[in-house]
Amino acid sequence: MKKHLTSGLVIMLLMLLQMGQLMAQPANKEKIDEDKLVVLWTSDDPYLAERVAFMYTHAAKRNNWFKDVTLIIWGPSAKLTSENLKIQQKLHAMQKDGIKIRACIACANAYNVSDKLKDLGLEVAGMGVPLTKYLKDGSTKVLTF
Repeated sequence: MKKHLTSGLVIMLLMLLQMGQLMAQPANKEKIDEDKLVVLWTSDDPYLAERVAFMYTHAAKRNNWFKDVTLIIWGPSAKLTSENLKIQQKLHAMQKDGIKIRACIACANAYNVSDKLKDLGLEVAGMGVPLTKYLKDGSTKVLTF
């Protein structure tokens, strides 16, 4: 009787583990494909840009970790972008790979670099409302550097 009880408990435990695995899987796999990543890049540190923010953002797009990837240039990163050729080249490479690059016009104006960013082919626009929408959208992940 003890053997049957132990066998029954093992079978029940295996069934519970299998149910847990099934429940842990997303019910709608398409939703994962629709996930969006928005990286809010605020720092004027070129090393942080190249070795952290850009590295992850670019990898997320190239490796299809996220279907839709956007980088927002916000604050001091606007000035750095306008002055640093290496940063500009990396941003253009990301654009070429399908990453949307957007810059906050209020931030760019504060650093007097709006025209320079536009000349670089970057979208310069109001970002307060779009950022708020990204933050409230359940399928968008927002990461700040």
